[in-house]
This record gives sequence, structure tokens and C-alpha cells, in this order.
Amino acid sequence: MAPKLIATPSTIEAVGTKPKLIQEYIGRVNSNTPQISIARMSSPGGWEEPGQRPDFDEYTLVLGGTLRVEHEGGVIDVKAGQAIHARAGEWVRYSTPDGDCEYVAVCLPAFSPDTVHRDE
Repeated sequence: MAPKLIATPSTIEAVGTKPKLIQEYIGRVNSNTPQISIARMSSPGGWEEPGQRPDFDEYTLVLGGTLRVEHEGGVIDVKAGQAIHARAGEWVRYSTPDGDCEYVAVCLPAFSPDTVHRDE
């Protein structure tokens, strides 16, 4: 068996106040991989999404800009070159209030609309 090239991502519709580009390389949609998802995110300044309490761990590496992560104990601004780990069951809300942001999100198991549990 040989390594499998993933030549292009699938674009996933984003939730939030402004259009955000989600390009899934590995996950339930693009590679039929339920164990893990790896996606590149491009969010505009002023974007925010509803809070969530997912059933998966999410590891986020910020490539450019700043990603704001609200949690039950406060707020963490994650800057380019930094990463953050939100554990399954923790409430978090992501936003980019201070400008555009590029980041990579890795979810274990893979992201699913059925397991993200967004706030109403």
C-alpha cells in the first residue's frame, strides 16, 4: 500500500456572522476519515461563531493574525505561531475581532455537525 495524496480540499459551509472559508483536507467529507479532521480556516476580521461544547478535542495552530477563544473561565487570544487545545466537553467560542486570521484546525475524532453541539 502506498501513501495517498490528497490533492485538493473540500470547501465546507461555515457558521458565523461573516463568510469564513473552511478547506477540509482530511475528515468526514473530503477523505471519508471519521478518526480525525484537518482543515485550513480563513476568517475575516469581525467574524464570530456561536459557542459550542463539542464531543471532540480541537487543536488549533494559528498561521496568521489572531484567533480569539472564549471559554468559561475567560478569553485567550492566540497569535500567529501559537496553538491552543480545546478539550472535548469544554465550552468555547471562536472569533477574529481584530482582523483576518488563517489557522489550521485538527479535530479528534473528526469534526461533525452532529457532535459540535453549538449554542442556540
